[in-house]
Amino acid sequence: MTEGAMKPKKLTEADVTAESVFLLQRRQVLKMLGISATALSLSPSAQADLLSWFKGHDRPPAPSGKPLDFTRPAEWQNSLTLTPEDKVTGYNNYYEFGLDKADPAANAGSLKTDPWTLTINGEVAKPLTLDHDALTKRFPLEERIYRMRCVEAWSMVVPWIGFPLHKLLAQVEPTSNAKYVAFKTIYAPEQMPGQKDRFIGGGLEYPYVEGLRLDEAMHPLTMLTVGVYGKALPPQNGAPIRLTVPWKYGFKGIKSIVSITLTRELPPTTWNLAAPNEYGFYANVNPHVDHPRWSQATERFIGPGGLLDVKRQPTLLYNGYAEQVAPLYRGLNLREYF
Repeated sequence: MTEGAMKPKKLTEADVTAESVFLLQRRQVLKMLGISATALSLSPSAQADLLSWFKGHDRPPAPSGKPLDFTRPAEWQNSLTLTPEDKVTGYNNYYEFGLDKADPAANAGSLKTDPWTLTINGEVAKPLTLDHDALTKRFPLEERIYRMRCVEAWSMVVPWIGFPLHKLLAQVEPTSNAKYVAFKTIYAPEQMPGQKDRFIGGGLEYPYVEGLRLDEAMHPLTMLTVGVYGKALPPQNGAPIRLTVPWKYGFKGIKSIVSITLTRELPPTTWNLAAPNEYGFYANVNPHVDHPRWSQATERFIGPGGLLDVKRQPTLLYNGYAEQVAPLYRGLNLREYF
């Protein structure tokens, strides 16, 4: 270096290109759906909505979650390093509130989560409707420390609070016709800008829908989640109730659920409808089956350190839950049924 030359700048987290910008990943669905990535192609009214959206800063802050009463059963505790609470609540995908990882935390305060109604119907003997209070009081709540693996190849470890889905399904008594369980999130475009504007919402069809086979839904690991880090879920994490299936990619964990319907036929799922060659119905975490645009062999664990400290680690088959869930898929071609 010559005398007087500037010293290289020391990089900090502020210099890191956002993952959403660098990887693009699911946002390329916009192109597949024929939606331009520039506001110049939008109508004048859509341009006005977009400008209003990006002005931001005028949306109500997400309310703090109320403390919950729960137990910590030993079988669901472990020594895994937890992802810090601020990253769990501040770094996630919830396209109804925008495409950037920080958008949900910034914009989900507009979602009204109380009162709330969750209906369970379809191929059941005893349909049921739960109100907001019942979501946290009908069943004993327990904390479970689960791995969470996003299809985008990043991961977390999260202390979810909730109850096993099979307890709820047992109460509605599935009939012999029930083969699948379909889930649907709330449709509230006035509260969810991504539902109101396809550009903001990633070009997806809303409301968001998901589904499981009945045996997957009845598995002891499958959880209806109402809290995290000791408190009720914040809106950006899917308040007041979401699905947690730890051996599957994170997009299966549908948020802000308003209906659970047991069906005879395989239900549609949002990302499979948008890009069936990229997002399968099963979405089981599998290091041996890559996404068409990136490898799934390793993952970036979002832990206590800064973004520059994030290390890659091997992806585990079924996200580390193979011993418990592999029998569900015995004889199934995991490349065909991805």
